[in-house]
Amino acid sequence: MTIDEKLTILTDSAKYDVSCSSSGSVRTLDFGGVGSVANGGICHAYSADGRCISLLKILFTNYCIYDCAYCVNRIGNDIRRAAFTPEEVAGLTINFYRRNMIEGLFLSSGIISSEDHTMRLILKTLRLLRHTYRFNGYIHVKLIPGASEDLIIETLTLADRVSSNIELPSSQSLALLAPDKTREKVLQPLTMAKNYSLEHQKHPIGMSTQLIIGATPESDLEILRLSTSLYKKTMLKRVYYSAYIPINNVKNLPSLGTPPPLLREHRLYQADWLIRFYGFGYNEIVDEAAPNLDERFDPKLSWALRNLHLFPIEINTADRETLLRIPGLGVRGVDKILKARRFRPLNVYDLETMKISLKRLRYFVTVGGKLLIDRSMDYQQIQTELLSLPKPPPSAQPTLFEYFYPTVMGEL
Repeated sequence: MTIDEKLTILTDSAKYDVSCSSSGSVRTLDFGGVGSVANGGICHAYSADGRCISLLKILFTNYCIYDCAYCVNRIGNDIRRAAFTPEEVAGLTINFYRRNMIEGLFLSSGIISSEDHTMRLILKTLRLLRHTYRFNGYIHVKLIPGASEDLIIETLTLADRVSSNIELPSSQSLALLAPDKTREKVLQPLTMAKNYSLEHQKHPIGMSTQLIIGATPESDLEILRLSTSLYKKTMLKRVYYSAYIPINNVKNLPSLGTPPPLLREHRLYQADWLIRFYGFGYNEIVDEAAPNLDERFDPKLSWALRNLHLFPIEINTADRETLLRIPGLGVRGVDKILKARRFRPLNVYDLETMKISLKRLRYFVTVGGKLLIDRSMDYQQIQTELLSLPKPPPSAQPTLFEYFYPTVMGEL
């Protein structure tokens, strides 16, 4: 099989893994080496300095001894199989880099022969890139659950980010759909990575994981509770949520042709953003009484509608933590307000001048003590008005950052 044929098969096999975002490389420049050590990212993404950069995203092999029901590469599927050698992956990476096509590598793999054998092949690839080719660029490696500690630790010294996908939100679901995996097994590499980062703070390692959404019956409450625990206990940079795409006709999974829950995935990302950057607890966003996110509204707006007794909030006196909880205000908007009001009290015109939209903000604030709407409006009236605001076209991809479609996202 030619390299081109392998590349076609193993890039396609890697497309279901979304946990490949870069936190940026802090690798020290090796004089005479190749590869950028600037902050990096993923294919068709933007780095912190505004550059659009790319990442070669492949599987080392799609052969796998596991039989995970949700996975296209499971041993029971009759698909075209291929496997690279370490020399081939290293050569591809360097050749793509030298042609200015990529700036880094995301390397995952099926389990071939055994966990340790697979990890050794990946580790050999990293040694070739770092030591033989002197490649300084960004490398993200999927750690193999169950691999030996010495192999994991050496991989951590050579990679910029690592991940180990939990895949399913509960031990019961793993036992049902991925009998070769356990929660302890998939968390073990992340625990090792956390301990390594704490011991070697000059070379911290970024970590991420992936949860499949909609393949099993867990609620959003269970998913966000797990994510919060992972952020606190394992020092993860990101939890990625992947709407399940039915690809196998297997009992206990959604049937083929069932559309993936993309809006639910989007709402979970928004809720995750609130937890990580806006000071919300997961149990403020969802609870036992309402364990799933409201798909009509973004999570912050949904929270505000359930807590109208906390509003209105005065723009000129509220602290930063309180301002961040107002629907329609994001981090940048709050920072603009805090900076501007040091000089004088703000009015509505000032907010408009700062390009802060009042579409949702007006329901939840006062400006200089003045209400922007009739506060006799109740929950149902506000909800009805918000639902009547313009919506994006049905074909539009939801985004975390567009503020002019408030019912999809807006500034949180």
